[in-house]
Amino acid sequence: MKIVYFHGFGSSHASGTVEILRRELPNDEVVAPDIPVDPVEALPYLKELCEQEQPDLIIGTSMGGMYAQQMRSFRRILVNPAFTMSTMSKTFRTGEYHFFSGRYDGAKTFKITKDIIQHHNQMERQQFKNISSEEKETCWCLVGLRDTSVTNAESLFKKNYLADHVIRFDGEHQLNDKVIKKVLIPLVEQLRNA
Repeated sequence: MKIVYFHGFGSSHASGTVEILRRELPNDEVVAPDIPVDPVEALPYLKELCEQEQPDLIIGTSMGGMYAQQMRSFRRILVNPAFTMSTMSKTFRTGEYHFFSGRYDGAKTFKITKDIIQHHNQMERQQFKNISSEEKETCWCLVGLRDTSVTNAESLFKKNYLADHVIRFDGEHQLNDKVIKKVLIPLVEQLRNA
């Protein structure tokens, strides 16, 4: 199976989640891009990547979950999706930030500007438009019960997708080894056999 993984805010293709997915799914190919900081670049880039790769499954965490939701013609798992990045004032504000892990281009820092926040806001207002009934069948949402970073993921997902495609897990915002093995991998295996 080919899986494309979309990382969260400030992360990269070299996140710990990618390493764990590759270790736990050794017979599958896990493609992990670096997501551009500005959604004006990121969304077209990710759509084109998925058209080229034709993955069997897309997994996105946090901001990556918000982007994964918009890859409509593919099966998707959204983990603690940050559907409203532009209003997450504790996390997402103007300034310079350090990437958590190495990027393909070697960049160590990035800037969030007022324009980038505005671009997120514009995209967020459009992200749930025109979801077909078939597309609702192909999207799942994993929600950490102790996630204090994203508190509206479950309600927004249920408003736009199928309520029985939400899986709650005992965990926080960021994934760890235990949650990936006990929650994410079993869902991947379930979708593999569907």
